[in-house]
Amino acid sequence: MNRGILPQARQCPSPNQDPRPKGTLVDLLVIHAISLPPGSYGGPGIDAFFQNRLDPMAHPYFREITGLRASAHLLIRRDGELVQYVPLHRRAWHAGVSRFHGREACNDFSIGIELEGTDDSPFTDAQYLTLAETTRHIMALYPTITAERIAGHSDIAPGRKTDPGPCFDWGGFRRTLVDSRATMPATLGP
Repeated sequence: MNRGILPQARQCPSPNQDPRPKGTLVDLLVIHAISLPPGSYGGPGIDAFFQNRLDPMAHPYFREITGLRASAHLLIRRDGELVQYVPLHRRAWHAGVSRFHGREACNDFSIGIELEGTDDSPFTDAQYLTLAETTRHIMALYPTITAERIAGHSDIAPGRKTDPGPCFDWGGFRRTLVDSRATMPATLGP
């Protein structure tokens, strides 16, 4: 890893990042879900949003979010492709107003992974496998991120956020995470 860059990821740098506060211990992984436009997969919307290039005329929803400045460290597309927007050692703007175990401002001490999807549709087997591989890699780089320190966006911003949603299989993901030979059941993803 070169300065927080994962070589297996397609690089798509976002300007929406900054240095973490000095002396910050990175010890949380946050799982999100995103699709742009909502419910649509595979298009350029997510990359454009995280790079502040979203065309507000391309879709009515884009007019609502134009001007927002957000990013994540990583995105896992429906086919399992890994995309990196922010180096891991820098602060991505993914959590917003948030709290984990009494600590506020989770962006300061977390790594954010977006899954291309919605709260109410299953994620794909390819996404779970890439998520498990990537999480194991991140945990090796940041040993303070343990299985107990992996949360959903809904866990750190309850009442404000609902992702990754009820269709995310936490049990299956955790089993795949601890056993690299385990696979997600084929019935989970389309």
